[in-house]
Amino acid sequence: MLNGPNLGTLGMRETAMYGTDTLAAIEARLRERAERLGVELRCEQSNHEGALVDILEAERSVAGGCIVNPGGLSHTSVALADALRAFGKPVVEVHITNIHAREAYRAVSLTAAAATAMVAGLGAAGYLLALDALVGLMDGETDR
Repeated sequence: MLNGPNLGTLGMRETAMYGTDTLAAIEARLRERAERLGVELRCEQSNHEGALVDILEAERSVAGGCIVNPGGLSHTSVALADALRAFGKPVVEVHITNIHAREAYRAVSLTAAAATAMVAGLGAAGYLLALDALVGLMDGETDR
């Protein structure tokens, strides 16, 4: 699971919009779910676009899929979108808020075009749904 810029401050910033769950709390719930599903989960967060690209390149031959919340990079990063395409495995993009119900510039996600699926607007619970969906995609149980 990759989280982009500013997501390390979840639970502390704009709680009316993003909720009070910290990224650590979300990761803990995901690890519990991953264990029940029988999958290994790596969680990373970076405020730096290149670091996220580096992780995707390093995991390409190891990981079976990716959950990504690119944060603001969703709307600006051709490099991250290209790295998600090159990753070559199922990708589920997550957004805590409904990006289509916010500012017009947020409705366009360059990275979503490189993702297999998207979960948006369900708060922190969206990460759990993304994990369930990703495991289904990896197991071939979910049609696109």
